[in-house]
Amino acid sequence: MSRSEKADKIRRVMETDGENVAESVRGKSDKTGAVIDSFEPYEQYREEARRIKEEAIESLPERIDEVTEAVEENGGQVYLAQDAEDANQYIEGVMADRGADHIAKSKSMTTEELELNDHLEAAGYKITETDLGEFIIQQADETPSHLVGPAMHRSPPDIAELFNEMFDLEEPLSADPQELTQFARERVGDRIRDADVGLTGANFVVTETGTICLVTNEGNARKTAVTPPAHIAVAGIEKLVPTVSDLQPFVELIAKTGTGQDITSYMSLLTPPVETDSVDFETDTYGPAEDRSFHLVLIDNGRMAMREDDDLRETLYCIRCGACSNACANFQSTGGHAFGGETYSGGIGTGWEAGVYGLDSAADMNDLCTGCSQCVPKCPVKIDIPWINTVVRDRLNHSREPESMDFLVDGLTPDEEPSGLDIQKRVFGNIETFAKLGSIAPTLSNAAIESGTVQKLLDRFAGIDSRRELPTLADETLVEWAAGRPNPNPDADREIVLYPDLYTNYFSPERGRAAVRVLEELGVSVRIPSVPESGRAPLSQGMIDTADGKASAVYAALSEHIDAGRDIVVIEPSDLAMFQNEYERLLPAESADRIADVSYELFEYLYGLLENGAEVDALPTVDGEALTYHSHCQQRTLELDPYTTEVLSRAGYEVTETDVECCGMAGSFGYKSEYYELSMEVASRLDDQLPETGPVVASGTSCGEQIAALTDDETPHPITLLDPDAR
Repeated sequence: MSRSEKADKIRRVMETDGENVAESVRGKSDKTGAVIDSFEPYEQYREEARRIKEEAIESLPERIDEVTEAVEENGGQVYLAQDAEDANQYIEGVMADRGADHIAKSKSMTTEELELNDHLEAAGYKITETDLGEFIIQQADETPSHLVGPAMHRSPPDIAELFNEMFDLEEPLSADPQELTQFARERVGDRIRDADVGLTGANFVVTETGTICLVTNEGNARKTAVTPPAHIAVAGIEKLVPTVSDLQPFVELIAKTGTGQDITSYMSLLTPPVETDSVDFETDTYGPAEDRSFHLVLIDNGRMAMREDDDLRETLYCIRCGACSNACANFQSTGGHAFGGETYSGGIGTGWEAGVYGLDSAADMNDLCTGCSQCVPKCPVKIDIPWINTVVRDRLNHSREPESMDFLVDGLTPDEEPSGLDIQKRVFGNIETFAKLGSIAPTLSNAAIESGTVQKLLDRFAGIDSRRELPTLADETLVEWAAGRPNPNPDADREIVLYPDLYTNYFSPERGRAAVRVLEELGVSVRIPSVPESGRAPLSQGMIDTADGKASAVYAALSEHIDAGRDIVVIEPSDLAMFQNEYERLLPAESADRIADVSYELFEYLYGLLENGAEVDALPTVDGEALTYHSHCQQRTLELDPYTTEVLSRAGYEVTETDVECCGMAGSFGYKSEYYELSMEVASRLDDQLPETGPVVASGTSCGEQIAALTDDETPHPITLLDPDAR
């Protein structure tokens, strides 16, 4: 899909789905945040859930054998389907063997993956979706827009209009949600009673006993499982857990993280075939329990290959709660009809699409994950969702054919980069190279940028949107400035390295100079060595090999300082996140630990100094001046934003912090022409929290750029408020 096609698709979906999706998922995100914050053993249960999943996936062949034996001992049958066609043929065979013509289904994303409904309808069978959301989209002939709420993109008036069109009604339905729900409930109930076979998914399958765990907010799933005389449960092999006791952490977590409930309305444990008599509703007679049958259809369909894939394996830990989608700013504006593939949507959807369907299926949704990491603390199984998206992006880069305009950047980017890497990603991933070249003659470079010629070329050939104002290069880099000044604290007890991140060094050295002066005023000796870009820029474009090389170079440049006992203080939160998190993936464990253990965010470090005897009065202070502060998303994930608020409060500011998930800029994302409108839609939620007058500060580079675009005013880094030179 071309850039313009992507932009058009996103625009259409935002117009049709955006408002309804936004209201629903933001509400869920707020609720889950509140519930998680009040649930004291949250991290303990996450660790336990992660452990159980890791062990279950590691022992998957044994788990499959165990559940097969248990189900067969109970009187049921197990079928391991290798792919979608295999599964569909088996289910069709069950229908044929029973002489059935009607199947009632509860919600199952796995059957969406199989396209089971299409298969059975083509074979002449009648299918009824009994979940309210699935019932709605079945009538509309649509695909789900969310893992948990498949019809959340439709409003009550939409649904009323749909039902009035689809059903022959004496009186048209109103848009009252209760009336619509009652209408659907009555029809679904009739069809469950009429069905020959009931089909459910399974949130979890206990291998020791053959027990199926269904976690729902409607009673339809348990009715579907036990009312018809035959029950088919369809589950991916990743749903297997060893024992009933292993269900506890998942049952505790799935509702809290997915919908913001303490527990779902229905939690059903069935060990089928159930022992109740079967019922013939037409004759009002009962048949013996022996007439019941049960079939557990386990689905591979790429999962075993994912299990052997070191980077995609984590996808199999997913319990499909939808928390990552709810926490995602881009998903909040689009839903799964834009941020989705063949079946799966949201942050974790990229891993599922790549593993089940192949890379091409994940291609158009992958870049909608900006790596902001807001989903990470919400995931109940601690999946590193941004990393999975980065891996898929890297594989897509390697799988594509070279672009015809690659000659524009040949010689400026490393030869070892993937040949299929598009020009847009080459430019953003190698921004340090272009910054270095531009800094040779910054005045000339800035004149070219401001003339508009460069920006028009970038828009045309690299998809860098001309509606964005490009940053200009400083006359002197931070490293050059530091090299030419004396150290005012040569005998200080504490000596640190201020990491010269790419943006601070080349584009905004004033915030670096302010940081140096603040630290020195508090009695610290500061060094600013020449250190490469952290690797964040290439990593965000899926250029893992390039990021790996950057990480090694950074560690080599900083290792002597670490050896000397110097802390590393970082201004840009995304670079600190590299040191604290992503370097675990890119460096040997010992090296990653060494740099993580001594790296601090700037205000985190200032707070530590103040707590250990430094005097805030040494810095400029105010008396209750109102200030709005926007924290960088990765800074929030690292739980570091309170340090900025606290230090500014001690300096006399009345600080109000915004609470939106993301500003919409997300580094290079907001510069890309295909995502510009989405970026600004996300930004509108931040704009609602900005004051009409009064200062606004932001910790992240891209955050400041986005806020400046919204307010037509400069958005400085908060460190500039404490600069002694600003007295």
